[in-house]
Amino acid sequence: METPAARGSGPPEPDATGEPGGPRFRAGGGRGQGPERVRPNGRRATGADRPVLPGLPAEESLLDSSPTTMGSPEGRFHFAIDRGGTFTDVFAQCPGGHVRVLKLLSEDPANYVDAPTEGIRRILEQEGGMLLPRDRPLDTSRIASIRMGTTVATNALLERRGERVALLVTRGFRDLLHVGTQAREDLFDLAVPMPEMLYEEVLEVDERVVLYREEPGAGVPVKGRTGDLLEVQQPVDLGGLRGKLEGLLSRGIRSLAVVLMHSYTWAQHEQQVGALARELGFTHVSLSSEAMPMVRIVPRGHTACADAYLTPTIQRYVQGFRRGFQGQLKDVQVLFMRSDGGLAPMDSFSGSRAVLSGPAGGVVGYSATTYRVEGGHPVIGFDMGGTSTDVSRYAGEFEHVFEASTAGVTLQAPQLDINTVAAGGGSRLFFRSGLFVVGPESAGAHPGPACYRKGGPVTVTDANLVLGRLLPASFPRIFGPGEDQPLSPEASRKALEAVATEVNSFLTNGPCPASPLSLEEVAMGFVRVANEAMCRPIRALTQARGHDPSAHVLACFGGAGGQHACAIARALGMDTVHIHRHSGLLSALGLALADVVHEAQEPCSLPYAPETFVQLDQRLSRLEEQCVDALRAQGFPRAQISTESFLHLRYQGTDCALMVSARQHPATAHSPRAGDFGAGFVGRYMREFGFIIPERPVVVDDVRVRGTGRSGLRLEYVPKAQSGPPRVDKTTRCYFEGGYQETPVYLLGELGAGHKLQGPCLLIDSNSTILVEPACQAEVTETGDIRISVGAEAPGTVGAQLDPIHLSIFSHRFMSIAEQMGRILQRTAISTNIKERLDFSCALFGPDGGLVSNAPHIPVHLGAMQETVQFQIQHVGADLHPGDVLLSNHPCAGGSHLPDLTVITPVFWPGQTRPVFYVASRGHHADIGGITPGSMPPHSTTLQQEGAIFLSFRLVQAGVFQEEAVTEALRAPGNIPGCSGTRNLHDNLSDLRAQVAANQKGIQLVGELIGQYGLDVVQAYMGHIQANAELAVRDMLRAFGTSRQAQGLPLEVSAEDHMDDGSPIRLRVQIDVSEGSAVFDFSGTGPEVFGNLNAPRAITLSALIYCLRCLVGRDIPLNQGCLAPVHVVIPKGSILDPSPEAAVVGGNVLTSQRVVDVILGAFGACAASQGCMNNVTLGNAHLGYYETVAGGAGAGPGWHGRSGVHSHMTNTRITDPEILESRYPVILRRFELRLGSGGRGRFRGGDGVIRELLFREEALLSVLTERRAFQPYGLMGGEPGTRGLNLLIRKGGRTVNLGGKTSVLVSPGDVFCLHTPGGGGYGDPEDPAPLPASLPQPLAFPERGSVYEYRRAQETV
Repeated sequence: METPAARGSGPPEPDATGEPGGPRFRAGGGRGQGPERVRPNGRRATGADRPVLPGLPAEESLLDSSPTTMGSPEGRFHFAIDRGGTFTDVFAQCPGGHVRVLKLLSEDPANYVDAPTEGIRRILEQEGGMLLPRDRPLDTSRIASIRMGTTVATNALLERRGERVALLVTRGFRDLLHVGTQAREDLFDLAVPMPEMLYEEVLEVDERVVLYREEPGAGVPVKGRTGDLLEVQQPVDLGGLRGKLEGLLSRGIRSLAVVLMHSYTWAQHEQQVGALARELGFTHVSLSSEAMPMVRIVPRGHTACADAYLTPTIQRYVQGFRRGFQGQLKDVQVLFMRSDGGLAPMDSFSGSRAVLSGPAGGVVGYSATTYRVEGGHPVIGFDMGGTSTDVSRYAGEFEHVFEASTAGVTLQAPQLDINTVAAGGGSRLFFRSGLFVVGPESAGAHPGPACYRKGGPVTVTDANLVLGRLLPASFPRIFGPGEDQPLSPEASRKALEAVATEVNSFLTNGPCPASPLSLEEVAMGFVRVANEAMCRPIRALTQARGHDPSAHVLACFGGAGGQHACAIARALGMDTVHIHRHSGLLSALGLALADVVHEAQEPCSLPYAPETFVQLDQRLSRLEEQCVDALRAQGFPRAQISTESFLHLRYQGTDCALMVSARQHPATAHSPRAGDFGAGFVGRYMREFGFIIPERPVVVDDVRVRGTGRSGLRLEYVPKAQSGPPRVDKTTRCYFEGGYQETPVYLLGELGAGHKLQGPCLLIDSNSTILVEPACQAEVTETGDIRISVGAEAPGTVGAQLDPIHLSIFSHRFMSIAEQMGRILQRTAISTNIKERLDFSCALFGPDGGLVSNAPHIPVHLGAMQETVQFQIQHVGADLHPGDVLLSNHPCAGGSHLPDLTVITPVFWPGQTRPVFYVASRGHHADIGGITPGSMPPHSTTLQQEGAIFLSFRLVQAGVFQEEAVTEALRAPGNIPGCSGTRNLHDNLSDLRAQVAANQKGIQLVGELIGQYGLDVVQAYMGHIQANAELAVRDMLRAFGTSRQAQGLPLEVSAEDHMDDGSPIRLRVQIDVSEGSAVFDFSGTGPEVFGNLNAPRAITLSALIYCLRCLVGRDIPLNQGCLAPVHVVIPKGSILDPSPEAAVVGGNVLTSQRVVDVILGAFGACAASQGCMNNVTLGNAHLGYYETVAGGAGAGPGWHGRSGVHSHMTNTRITDPEILESRYPVILRRFELRLGSGGRGRFRGGDGVIRELLFREEALLSVLTERRAFQPYGLMGGEPGTRGLNLLIRKGGRTVNLGGKTSVLVSPGDVFCLHTPGGGGYGDPEDPAPLPASLPQPLAFPERGSVYEYRRAQETV
């Protein structure tokens, strides 16, 4: 699998190693220039000398203005080396100032041990004119500095090849990192695949620190480094720990991660454990309090584990690197690039800060070049490689994130916000149920794309080759089994023809017969779909922070993006593409231009207020002193050191913290001396979220100082003079929209400053191919770079008839509209539920109210809003006018439960009397009145007890927000005995306005779409995309029925399960194979119940869409088409379609799970999962807390059930234990797996969890749970999972079984012990046959970055 850094080494077109994304070579080498030709088997191409790459004039110099720090350039070498997964790029400033560049394989054991050492050796050999034997350490007397970016850590993490590690954790939390946030990665994958843990053993440490409270029996308080008072309830039992640690050593484990509760503020216990471990002989001990001293034990624990897992691997690599030099580099400054874009000394380079070491160099590279020469315009970095594409942004300062996931491990560390999406040159191409699909599967390095002659699949590279955008004659003969054949356009065409046959079969025999497509049209379609897939994260990255993507310059680097840059820029409205002259080596160049960074950070819990400004200044001064001292120790004089102070600020009561610098906000009389952080916070909050909360106090979570030692390096270029018009090397034919066009080919090395080239044309050098599309113009700048002015695309004609290419593009565009609506809602909402928990959905509907697209995919919202919109169309009829907006939440009107308020806006178009489409947003409001705070009462018996009710309410009339009327309606529940009106009117009104604003964004975006394509075309494609989802479900139902027929089984399947009160949920499914349809008949299901387990019809439809998507097993559009092949029969008056007055809050969170169990059971898809959300509410006069708790997932054919995870209709993240204890009067005594609770089977069911809460003050505890009477079923002979259990242990020791649903007063010292159900087993546990080997997973590159984290957060509600 290619790593991110490897992509900086070249294009997706084939290269000398068969990896998409490597260097290119022209036949004959072009004046002897080009990187050394190295074949994958280690055989070397001929040629005695190994010169630099073409296009690097000798007079270009990397000047050094700080000889004190970096050494004099005269007589000494400076090396910047990017060691990627496939290639290593060496950028060397030689004595005299000229530059040499070398590219070589990162792994070539037949010829050398270490690629960076070999690169340095070759350049020293070339420059010195003497042989330097490989078996002797290199003389370092002429080497001033070495800077390196490396993917060693990333590769070890991706491939799980790190150090053997044991985790030491506070007793009661042995499985904390396994459970993590309790959310699953993929909503619709029943196997719940999760990354394996980095540790192989766990030791529980007897110790405990809690936040201090004045209560009977409390010990003497101690002060933590945040300023919080703490109580050491149990000191560390070092005596008991010693023997356990000795046992680890005897089993060969030498690296430890120590993760203790509240160590971010009280590090002493971890320090004691660390000292003992080192005394016993452990070679590496990572303390979480040192790895990243931030609150939240789960990400801090993962960070410590990653550090313990990766740092020894890095240290081994560094030691091996040192051994290649005399004196082990003692007198050479050696610096490594960290994930945050700063360089660090070799000895302090650690695993948790190294995972983005390679890609970070590219970001530094374009920030130091493109941003400057483009006059300070904000820049989008676009690095397209073999398997994926990296997207980032720079507008004068690096954009960092402080918590992000890589390879399934969440790291709490500053890292550049580099967003990785699974679309690259090696991404595979598919045609599925009428849709063109690109990736995420990749061809990898071997076998590679089809054109490599090794039987590989068809990829984006093959599509570009078929279109004439790559020139096979420019590649060496290194392909095929013997690695002696040329690149094969014939293999690309043959592989693509197989896909084209599928496409044309669908077009001629499908529901809307159409003319077949040519091979080039199919290839062009896949390229366009790949481009649209890469545009979506760029839109999300910019709009998330309130920026317009069209106001940016696109900086293209890594060699592959040059073929797609013009199309990407045009689609985003950008008018400039900038491609640096060293674009294929920009990561190495970025290392040469980077600064040395030292950071110091510590946690804090002070308010940001005048009375704390002195303390904050003192803390910042102390951290600044640490940074300055560390940089001076590296040889930087004080004049070259700058520092920047940050405060991690948030509004009290929210979780949305921003790391704020005061750089643009100098100190005032009403701020700390370090700067006006308050002004910076308010300004950024307003820009990103569209509002501020002036009456809310601001809290400081962390103080941070970033010290920078300026290296002073800069790139100086003497422009190459023009020598007449640019010479055309050859002319080829490239395919564009409308057909082939004659396309001149230019060699970049022959172009001079000022040369202008009209598109279409190809610009080629040894690293990449740049496609200048028609209506675009390329110009060589004074700095030798390529600037492309992007012109408008020639208007094409898109008809209403189905075109699978445009279907795929419209699918992306429709989803992008829903996603952008969601971004506006999240930015402008004020409540925690919507802004931070992201408990909302936005959607687009056709003129009939049928769902077209919705995002995010919250299971319980799937399809439910469609019922709401269609109810309003029927209910309101023609009495709907421009400027009207409707509000609804009633279960009979498509609502799920009352707190989910749906805002619906009809959209009118000139010349149309009725709405042409609808947009809607549904958000969960934390309180809308009722008998209990939170509007989710466990014992409600009527709908009125659950809060304010809106059937069809005009929230906006003729453009006027009806604040007075909606306020009255929200307060109306207070007129009912025992009930209250809304308890948070301000948040309700603010969030409703945000929902209206989100709808307006949707209207604007669809208006732009209609303006581009026409109303008839957009409405036609709304229908086509619904038909596409219908086709995918019909294919699945037909395949299921055919399989049963082949086994001699009937086409009717059924299942039955029960709620804990005995209410049956019955289902019969009749399959029609010829039609690919089915009848889902819930007749026989129990009647409406007196409590609140009734589920509105919309909930059942959501559960059905969720199950159908799981059964299809791949991405499909989730819209009304999913339900078109099925007829659903739900008896009126049943628990699944209750009367209008019925209470429903439990149906939304509990009955929905049972419906899923029944549907999946009928299809035999998997055993039952825990079938419960385990709702726990805690509250009193001044606090309220709500959580849902994980359990066991059901096993299935080929997989064991996942333990400690949410399943099916919920995916809510659980509050981190340290946050829970710091904000609420509880102590989490235990949170671990309930071992053995999963059902036995050939494949075991997943285990539930045990969670114990000790109460520190009086409160009302409410539980709303299921599976306390009926066990989660096993399947195919598998045994059922264990039932759940809710226990209350009174302070005196009395233990009470609370049952499944209750509210009870608890007192200080009481303990609530929750045992959640396990999942059912699958298959006979006594079956003697060996388990099947796990299936090989297709190569896919994991996504990463803030856009990915945002989507994950949306799908964990």
